[in-house]
Amino acid sequence: MTSTRPTTAIIGAGISGLTAAKMLEDYGIPYTVFESSDRVGGNWAFGNPNGHSSAYRSLHIDTSKHQLSFRDFPMPEEYPDFPHHTQIKQYLDSYADAFGLRERIEFRNAVVRAEHRADGGWQIEDQVGSTRSFDLLVVANGHHWDPRMADFPGEFTGETIHSHAYIDPWTPLHLMDKRILVVGLGNSAADITVELSQKAMRNEVTLSTRSSAWIVPKLMYGKAADMNYRTSPHLPLSWQRKVAQWGQRFTASDPTLYGLPAPNHKFFEAHPTQSGELPLRLKSGDVTPKGNVARLDGETVHFEDGTRADFDVIIYATGYNITFPFFDPAFISAPGNDIRLFKRMFKPGLEDLVFMGFAQATPTLFPFVEAQARLLGAYAAGRYALPGDAEMERVIDADRERYTGHVLDRPRHTQQLDYFVYEHDLRAKELPAGRARLAAGSPGFAPATAPVTAPVTAPVIRA
Repeated sequence: MTSTRPTTAIIGAGISGLTAAKMLEDYGIPYTVFESSDRVGGNWAFGNPNGHSSAYRSLHIDTSKHQLSFRDFPMPEEYPDFPHHTQIKQYLDSYADAFGLRERIEFRNAVVRAEHRADGGWQIEDQVGSTRSFDLLVVANGHHWDPRMADFPGEFTGETIHSHAYIDPWTPLHLMDKRILVVGLGNSAADITVELSQKAMRNEVTLSTRSSAWIVPKLMYGKAADMNYRTSPHLPLSWQRKVAQWGQRFTASDPTLYGLPAPNHKFFEAHPTQSGELPLRLKSGDVTPKGNVARLDGETVHFEDGTRADFDVIIYATGYNITFPFFDPAFISAPGNDIRLFKRMFKPGLEDLVFMGFAQATPTLFPFVEAQARLLGAYAAGRYALPGDAEMERVIDADRERYTGHVLDRPRHTQQLDYFVYEHDLRAKELPAGRARLAAGSPGFAPATAPVTAPVTAPVIRA
C-alpha cells in the first residue's frame, strides 16, 4: 500500500503543538513547527519571551498529575500530586527530548500570515520573511494568551491589570498595603486572591463575581480529589450530572457557605473552581466577598448589591479570547469564542486545516490533545476519512447539545466538553467510522502538492 505524506505546518510548540508533532513523527509525516518563542511549553513556559504564558510564580496545577499525564509518557513518580509549573515545564521538555521533536521546531519564527490557496494547501509567511507552501496546516496557538477584560460602565482611576500579566505581589505592580479588587472566580482569581490576602501582605482584598462558582476541593481524604472523578461514556451525561449535583453537598463546594453569592447555575453547568485555600481565606475574614460590579467612579467601585468601596488596584481574572492573528478575520475567526469545529478539530469545507487544543476539557487538556493527535495522525496518513460537510455540521450541533447545551451562555464555556466521553467517542466510534468510510470509497485527505512516496507505517508508541 502506498500513500501520500502531506507536508504539514504546525503553529505553536505548546502542549497541543508538541502532541501533534509527536504523532506525525510516529506516522512518518513530514512537518515543521513554527514557534514564536525560544522554548517549548507555551503557557507552561513561565516568563515566556513571546508574552503568551499566563503562569504566575506560585502556580501549581489544579488538576492532579494522575489526570494530567500523557498516556504514553507518564509524569515522574517523584512528582507531587500537584506539581509546580516549573515541573510541568520540565515534563514538557522531557517529552520533546524523548521523542526527538526539537529538530523540526523553528524557534523565534512565528507564522505571520496563513493564506489558503485556491488549489488547496497553504501559503505560510513567517517571522523571518520566508514564504513556504504546505499541504496541511495544524493550528495549535493556544487560547489562554489574549486577555479578555470586563466592560463596566464608568472609569477607574487606580491601577488595572489582567491576571495574565500577574507574576507575583511585586511584579508588575507592587501589591502590598493596597486596597485590591479581584474580578472573577476562576482558578487564577482564586489563587491570586489567596496569595494577596495573606496577612503579611497587609492588603485589603475584595473578590467580586458575576455568576459565582462552585468551589471544589483539591484534596479529599488525603488524596487528590480528582482521582475520584471519571464520567462514563455509556450513560447519559445528564444522568451523571444529576448524581454529581446531588453529591456536591458532601464536598462543601457551595460558595454561599463562604459568603459568596449563590451561583446562577447548577453544579457542573459551568466550570467549577478548584481551591482548597480560598474557602479558608473567606472564612478567616481575609477576603471580602462581593457580587458583580455595577459601575466604576474614580477610585470608587459600586456593586450591584448597592454597596461601594474604594480601591487602589483592580485585577481582572476574566478569561481569554480565542484569537488567530495569522488568519484574515473575514476568513476564520471566533467571535465570542465561538467556532464551529467537527470533533473540535475540523472546519467543514476546509479539509486541509486542523485545530488542536481548542476546548475547555474536564478534567484537563493534556490527555484531550493527545486523543486529538491520534485522529490527526490517522487523517494525515490517509487512514481516516472525514464525513461530508452536511454530516459534520449535524454532528457539530449534536456535540454542542451534548457538551454545552446545559452550560451558561458565556465565552468561557463555548468550548466545554467532557474528556472521558470525548476520548471514547474518538477511539471507539469516530476513528473506526472514518476507516469504514475510507474502505467504502470515501476519499481520505488528498494533499495538493505532496508526491506519492514510501509506505506510511503505523505509529510507533514510544514510552
